[in-house]
Amino acid sequence: LKAACAKHGYRWPNPRVLDTAALARRVLSRDEVPNRKLGTLAAYFRTSTQPTHRALDDAKATVDVLHGLIGRLGGHRVDTVGEAIEFARAVTPTQRRKRHLADGLPRTPGVYIFRAADDRPLYVGTSGDIATRVRSYFTAAEKRARISEMLAAAERVEAVGCAHSLEAEVRELRLIAAHAPPYNRRSKYPERVVWLKLTDEAYPRLSVARGLAPGDEAYLGPFTSRRAAELAAAGFHDATGLRQCTHRLSLRTVTPACALAELGRCAAPCEHRITPEEYDHRAVAPFRAATTGDPGPVVATLLARIDALAAAQRYEEAAVVRARLAAVLRATVRMQRLAALTGIAELAAARPAAGGGWELALVRHGRLAGAGVSPPGVHPRPTVTLIRATAETVTPGHGPVPAASAEESERILSWLERPETRLVEMTSAWSSPVAGAARFRGLLAKAEGAATQQLSTERP
Repeated sequence: LKAACAKHGYRWPNPRVLDTAALARRVLSRDEVPNRKLGTLAAYFRTSTQPTHRALDDAKATVDVLHGLIGRLGGHRVDTVGEAIEFARAVTPTQRRKRHLADGLPRTPGVYIFRAADDRPLYVGTSGDIATRVRSYFTAAEKRARISEMLAAAERVEAVGCAHSLEAEVRELRLIAAHAPPYNRRSKYPERVVWLKLTDEAYPRLSVARGLAPGDEAYLGPFTSRRAAELAAAGFHDATGLRQCTHRLSLRTVTPACALAELGRCAAPCEHRITPEEYDHRAVAPFRAATTGDPGPVVATLLARIDALAAAQRYEEAAVVRARLAAVLRATVRMQRLAALTGIAELAAARPAAGGGWELALVRHGRLAGAGVSPPGVHPRPTVTLIRATAETVTPGHGPVPAASAEESERILSWLERPETRLVEMTSAWSSPVAGAARFRGLLAKAEGAATQQLSTERP
């Protein structure tokens, strides 16, 4: 048929395809029919036209067979063409047995929770259409081994309706963090972040810590792993004179210098070769400036070192410094972006809803405190007032993520930065440093792209 259409200049209509042979394999047992040949099926369903291996007769017989098969699909909870197509595909016995778990779920945005017999959450997900998304777990398209294992243990699906997609994403993150479902891989332990911060002593050094204290003033993060924090620390060690030893130095007692001092890579504050004031100016100040303001001096030093290594054809060493530069930029861009949002005590924003009206969000210190949708044709201001009156009270803590996980604040940022989102009210200005880390986003993308290309060429 496709060849004939092409030959005569007809556009192929690309119809949906339902394979009656595959459908018969799913619906009819061996006790009912010995095989699924068209002649056998036509005899079983007593079709008005018998197949003769001619196109028209076989097509008419196939139609009658399809009608007979459709009559059998009701018992399998298949009511639409789309469901019949999915049903005809190969699915596991577990998927067929647990398909009823998708019954009765709402077609609204929200969160769905697969629960075990003891009501323990097994898996948490989110979708703009809960019913459609959950049904997809029982189709041939779902081939993940861990999801098959999860379905075998699941006994019911709980749906939590949400006002819009942003609220659904935030609720998903919070539920995963609260319950750590065994079959969710991401976002399970938001508290397991680390920070890179200066120690409180005469000659500060960089330390990787699990949390921030109220007195901490110079820090960078949060990092999702200790390795990422140490990579950024190595970048600052390359670009500044921050010492790398772990001794607590005294202004009175001299400590023997290490090999880095002999190599000229450390000013040897351990031997008091540099005053605390000069050390602060040369080593500490660049780190402070990079985290909250301008990382330009650190970036320039690292780029110069990469150029020097490349000119000497020491490309592997240059790639190591490039990775450290990327780690520094990734962390500073992220923290300054988060701090710009979380520093705002309250922010109300609106986004056009698909069915008319406005999706509304109330954000306090980077945490979603309230959400709602204003009806079409109605001014959204009364809805904003109602959301504010019933919103969560947020008491901020210390640092760039004082009231929520970094992932939640980043989801909110992505929603706010969409072109169609409108800022309605803010208690203070939303701003970033003029010479901040954001201006190096292009350089960061270039460094990450080069690292990816290198990795792909090194693979066998």
